Amino acid sequence: MTARRETDKHLRTGYTTGACAAAAARAAIQALLNQESVTQVQITLPGGKPVTFRVNCCTFDRVSSAGSVIKDAGDDPDVTHGAEIRATVSWYSKPGIHIEGGEGVGTVTKPGLEIPLGLSAINPVPRQMIAAEVGLVAADRLSTQGVKVVISVPKGAELAKRTLNSRLGIMGGISILGTTGIVLPYSSSAYTACISRALDVTVACGYRKAVLTTGRRSERFAQKELQLPEECYIQASDFIGYSLKECARKGVTKVIVWGMVGKISKLADGHFYTNISDGAVNIELLVESTADCGLPNDTIQSLNGAVTANHFRRMLPEQCAGEVFNRLCRMAAQKCREHVDGVLDVECIMTDPEGVVIGRADAAK
Repeated sequence: MTARRETDKHLRTGYTTGACAAAAARAAIQALLNQESVTQVQITLPGGKPVTFRVNCCTFDRVSSAGSVIKDAGDDPDVTHGAEIRATVSWYSKPGIHIEGGEGVGTVTKPGLEIPLGLSAINPVPRQMIAAEVGLVAADRLSTQGVKVVISVPKGAELAKRTLNSRLGIMGGISILGTTGIVLPYSSSAYTACISRALDVTVACGYRKAVLTTGRRSERFAQKELQLPEECYIQASDFIGYSLKECARKGVTKVIVWGMVGKISKLADGHFYTNISDGAVNIELLVESTADCGLPNDTIQSLNGAVTANHFRRMLPEQCAGEVFNRLCRMAAQKCREHVDGVLDVECIMTDPEGVVIGRADAAK
């Protein structure tokens, strides 16, 4: 997933799985109490905004009912867009509102998340939203009877394969998420929140070393070379600066930044948000890194004509490539260490597009 900044105000917002689950639960409890089908419901989001949802499916009998909502993520490329979020409601012998996960909702198997081990991956705010909507409708009955709510996502297990849930220790399905109920399109905040949660798992599992990779391909290369526990790898994407700060804040002591020449070069130039939207790679800096390599002037002049960092890599004579790429990694590692006031031990590793390590350096060295 590539997160983009929230700059386009014309993009359409959507609703979180948590908001959809609350709406589905409201439809189900209304159907159970009134013994009639429900076609739409209105719920209140955490910020106080009322929102109306169309009910996709509603069934009921005297003891239980079910309602579902189709998630609309707006213009965000969310893997759960179009997923059916279903709530099944039944009367329960124990007082109160009891919320569980059913088919397609993951189970927490690693420490460090907001949800205790062994429970369904329904985050605290969605739980509060579900309980609030059910409680509003069934207030009169709750004094004498409990309600059981089971949230399920029929295709959740398949959708989860396209998320980072297994890395976080959420197995068997998706998470029911959302703190505001609203999905912002192409949300940077959604990606950085995922980075932060992944680091929580790293630390909770007892590890103090994190590998920040710039994407899935870089992560595969890093895993093959470093062979660290899965929880140590964080797909930081373009958010290296944010990830470094989070590592420092959460008690990580050693960070390895793994990427290719373009991203590492941006870090060497002091840019910690490495997306192309923040500008192209500084080719002049790359050429300057060839100083003292003994290259003839005509070769240096030709390097100035490089269009991209990868183009520069291909043009660079083999006899000085290792020295130049090690130097860029050292510069990048030093900039990263300065970014967190020296509290992290930072190493940068650069590979070519096939995963061959072509540069490596530690800020402390």
